[in-house]
Amino acid sequence: MTAPGPCETHLDEFRLQHRLPHLKEALRQSRKIRIVALGSSSVAGADGVIPFPPRLELLFRQRYFGRMIDVINRGIGGQEAPEEMSRIEADVIAEAPSLVIWQVGTNAVYKSYNPDEVRATLAVGLDVLAPWPIDVVLMDSQFTTAIVEPAATLKFANTIMTLISDVAAEKGVNLFRRFALMKRWVDDGIPLSEMDDGAKEHLHTSEWATNCVTQALFDAITQRVDAPADA
Repeated sequence: MTAPGPCETHLDEFRLQHRLPHLKEALRQSRKIRIVALGSSSVAGADGVIPFPPRLELLFRQRYFGRMIDVINRGIGGQEAPEEMSRIEADVIAEAPSLVIWQVGTNAVYKSYNPDEVRATLAVGLDVLAPWPIDVVLMDSQFTTAIVEPAATLKFANTIMTLISDVAAEKGVNLFRRFALMKRWVDDGIPLSEMDDGAKEHLHTSEWATNCVTQALFDAITQRVDAPADA
């Protein structure tokens, strides 16, 4: 697939809301740094497109050269917050990361999960993480045809994205708004068809979109990490 154009991350509009003190301190001390990516196929990878965790790891290692930085992939295709929450102790806390990126929302829309169940399990999962010295970034759904068409699906997707945003605000954790960012790209003229990888489901992100999402996520994280303490 031909790349639709340069990657515009719109960092002024899609910045993180809170500091990342644990990741910042880990980078300052130059110790071994672990970041865990928890989620579904957006994390695990699908249809031959390299997912964001190894791309993010490469960007971190290039930016903070000489530090031992690992982005650990804990994605399992098809899962949503109810299943992922049950893996937090084994797949996140046991790895002692400085940062967890928890991707949620896609299968809630694609598989029509009960919104109340998604909200409740997401909130419980964040409560489990809260006492630990781990920064949290939630990442919501991709904006692809399977998630936004037909109109009823888009309406449900907006309900789920609002739910995720509300829980993030209630729990005081960062939200990386992938859904809104990808919609911005479409609104700016990139065809919706370029957002997915061309598989028959039209669900998973394309090479271009995956790469740009990774760059935007990295920019949002490093903006917070590199900011002065009083910023």
